[in-house]
Amino acid sequence: MKVREMGIVIGTISTGEKNCITDVAGVHVGHVTLDEKMNQDGAYACTGVTAILPHDGNLFQQKVTAASYVINGFGKTTGLVQVNELGVIESPIMLTNTFGVSAVTQGTLQFMLDSNSEIGHSTGTINIVVGECNDSFLNSIRECPITPEHAEEAIRNASNETAKEGAVGAGKGMMCFGYKGGIGSSSRIVTHESTNYTIGCMVLSNFGQSSEFLAHRYITSNGQSESTLSPTDGSIIIVLATDAPLSSRQLTRVIKRCGIGLGRTGSHFSHGSGDIVIGFTTAHHIAHLSDQLVETRTQLREDHPIMNQLFAAAAEATEEAILNSLSQAQTTIGRDGHKVEAYRF
Repeated sequence: MKVREMGIVIGTISTGEKNCITDVAGVHVGHVTLDEKMNQDGAYACTGVTAILPHDGNLFQQKVTAASYVINGFGKTTGLVQVNELGVIESPIMLTNTFGVSAVTQGTLQFMLDSNSEIGHSTGTINIVVGECNDSFLNSIRECPITPEHAEEAIRNASNETAKEGAVGAGKGMMCFGYKGGIGSSSRIVTHESTNYTIGCMVLSNFGQSSEFLAHRYITSNGQSESTLSPTDGSIIIVLATDAPLSSRQLTRVIKRCGIGLGRTGSHFSHGSGDIVIGFTTAHHIAHLSDQLVETRTQLREDHPIMNQLFAAAAEATEEAILNSLSQAQTTIGRDGHKVEAYRF
């Protein structure tokens, strides 16, 4: 269950109805999870793919305002250079393991090509966004079990229901603070007078050692011994969605605050950690083709107090999403009998 259901309340801002990134209207999430022996030599597929769709329409034809921010750049993402240059996302945001990036990119590309016959023919190409973490302790990553078809399936599986969390999708083989991590999500509702804006966060957590986890901030004691697992520095991909009308530059300011939530759990953004945030707002749907010289969009005033509320909401939702990735993950056995215990809150 989510940590809030256990009595652990993060921050002061109210959550959305589902306490999930899908509280942002239009956002859909889909998973494909691999959990199976691959051959007689102990190779094991303990991995998956997660797809986050900013809306359920044609993302290439109706793009969304977006931004990314690199907290620490030890990662292998695709597409973020163009996201920051143009300030838009035009494909599903895909998450997987490090060696699955190319297959997921290919599968997502194929899905978008099948949906848009004009791409690369009568119009330009498309920018695919993929983020990754290294799940090689539990997953036989060298066997490259992820295929392009898994990416397409994850997109087709996407819905606006409460997303599954823990050891699912891209999170199947991930670790967090030496315990089982993976997918986690949370949301916040920011209010000014009669106006409400939603912030939703989804993380792929795969970072930290148990000695770094600031567990005392959430519980006094659970009788659980400290994990002796010593993973590599690990990584986290944070995806932040909102319906607040923000420019790409303003969105960058908001997603920077996700690092505060990450730090509150105990991370110090290790040397070898890929700590990367991808953000988008559904407030603007930007047509791929238009003959208009000028586009008009609404955005919040920079100095309005609601901006500080959005900053706080981003930090709170990120912190709680990380804890939810731990609380909902199950003890997992993967390649060569490697075992990672679930954390007991």
